[in-house]
Amino acid sequence: MARNWRGKHDAPFGVHITLDGYNGCPARLSDFDHIKQCLSELPTQLGMHKLVEPTVLEVGELSLKDPGGITGFVLIAESHISIHTFPRRGFLSADVYTCQGTLKKQWIRSFFARSFGLKDIETNYLIRGSCYPKSNIA
Repeated sequence: MARNWRGKHDAPFGVHITLDGYNGCPARLSDFDHIKQCLSELPTQLGMHKLVEPTVLEVGELSLKDPGGITGFVLIAESHISIHTFPRRGFLSADVYTCQGTLKKQWIRSFFARSFGLKDIETNYLIRGSCYPKSNIA
């Protein structure tokens, strides 16, 4: 049964913003250290807590659709942040997911635009765990 959390519960479990950025700067999108620094600084700037240092990996070309790039993530006490770049396409795909009740949507959008020189950004804001139990079941 699908439920709408508004009126059903005080608040959802968390919120999740996804960003798809276009026409970004290929040099920044392929800069391993820059991506690692963004993942390292972003949790603190959002009032979150890193559990581990960011992991960043270079991924080679996998198909015509995926010409390779850099993938990175950081686990935070509140959930996770991930960045996937495709420098040859000027494209970035990122997620910020938290069990906190809100996210600074416009601030996050501006952070990614500035950090990677994105000319256009598509965002989705998702409500997660709309029926999260109010008490333990075991």
